[in-house]
Amino acid sequence: MNLSSSTTDWWIYIASACLVGVTIIYYFCISTFSKWEKLNVPYIRPIPLFGNFVRVALSKDHPLEFYNKIYYKFAGLKYGGLFQMRTPYLMIRDPEIINNVLIKDFSSFPDRGIYSDLAANPLSDNLFFMENPRWKTIRNKLTPAFTSGKLKTMYDQIKECGDVLMTNIDKCLRGGNEEIEVRDIMGKYSTDVIGTCAFGLKLNSISDDESPFRKYGKSIFIPSLRTLFRELCLMVTPSLLKVVRVKDFPTDATDFFHSAFKETIAYRLENKIVRNDFVNCLMQARNELTLNANLPKEEKFSESQIVANAFVMFAAGFETTSTTLSYILYELALNTSIQDKVRQEFQLKLSNSDGQIDNEFLMSLNYMDMVIAETLRKYPPLIALFRKASQTYRLPDNLILEKGQKIVIPIYSLHFDDKYFEDPQKFDPERFSPENKDKRPNGVYLPFGDGPRMCIGKRFAEMEMRLALLEMLSKFEVLPCEKTEVPLKYSNKVLTLMPKHGIWLKFQKIA
Repeated sequence: MNLSSSTTDWWIYIASACLVGVTIIYYFCISTFSKWEKLNVPYIRPIPLFGNFVRVALSKDHPLEFYNKIYYKFAGLKYGGLFQMRTPYLMIRDPEIINNVLIKDFSSFPDRGIYSDLAANPLSDNLFFMENPRWKTIRNKLTPAFTSGKLKTMYDQIKECGDVLMTNIDKCLRGGNEEIEVRDIMGKYSTDVIGTCAFGLKLNSISDDESPFRKYGKSIFIPSLRTLFRELCLMVTPSLLKVVRVKDFPTDATDFFHSAFKETIAYRLENKIVRNDFVNCLMQARNELTLNANLPKEEKFSESQIVANAFVMFAAGFETTSTTLSYILYELALNTSIQDKVRQEFQLKLSNSDGQIDNEFLMSLNYMDMVIAETLRKYPPLIALFRKASQTYRLPDNLILEKGQKIVIPIYSLHFDDKYFEDPQKFDPERFSPENKDKRPNGVYLPFGDGPRMCIGKRFAEMEMRLALLEMLSKFEVLPCEKTEVPLKYSNKVLTLMPKHGIWLKFQKIA
């Protein structure tokens, strides 16, 4: 009898413990979900743990579909609440508020609010992730690398990479390969450009398929379940990343870039090499922020942070530019009348400039700039911008946001809102004529972000794209082929617009 009673008590104890455990877990899963209701903010009803993010978490939807659905559910409203897993975000739809957040009231939203476990990911301790005031300190040191004067001096270096690109496209055609996967070949071109202009390195990625910079550069952007799992852990709670220690990038790629950039700096120091480039700015930052014995400890930067900023400039410099170039070629292949107009513009300008091509010539290609701008509208490098309130902030209608509140600005959705861009699925460069640009409010076209945290390499990327397009379209007509996917499908495992099956196009030599 006593034994039976003891067994019953044991099972009651286990059942009670399980019930308590399940209750605690359930409460944890829903503990943030009353946020918007308490503030009387319209919101999308969440489900435990996953919030509104369940289809993205299961790789059923791309994040752009997630943001689009929510954007249109809040149609007519200035903002609305949502939950990325357990994390409450306020989606801002109103252009005026967007401008306030990014520019006018930037001091209240200086940080992206994107967490990374820096102990496990030292290369993530860079300009993109850093918070104020350290972000501002390193940004001020690196900005001089991209002045107008510096960009002019880079023209010949970019031109040299463009010449190699043309040689290799020719080689593909002579080998009978008219159909080319353009993301790959544009990626090689951009890798060489950022290598030579920013780091003084002759990488030869265009000709060398075994180039380690190209190999490891590609590996950090390959969609993977690891990347998705990391994002989900972050949205459940940032502290979870400290437990699971998920890497932002593959370990071998991290080790390679860390060694490569440290060796580049050491080689220049040892050989007293001075070049007017990005590495030189980094080395000056190192002298002032790392080696300066008079600097207070809390203001110092580590050697690892200097290397991390070299890495982010390399990674962003080749990936976003090469992907945008690929999308430009894709749209021009599908819209040959626009392609012809681009070609006619620079042929006309060439005849008026005695065939002289330089940086000033590139800057004069207004229609080409309109084509680039329209491509960035349809295929923005980031589908959303994130910010975090650094202090209590009052919105125009008196909603109070507490310190630490995260905000999402849905770039892709704004770019496809027919309120701002009529017939948004159509590729129409005329949207960016001076008169049409003036009709649109600020805050609805944000391919590079806006305000003090706007992309530091914007003008460099535009110059690189102009020169590549001038070279290619002067010599080749770009057309769709059997492998061209219309419409393109994107990988669901990343937060960017990465074509699932690449971008295949046909190149025909112009007689």
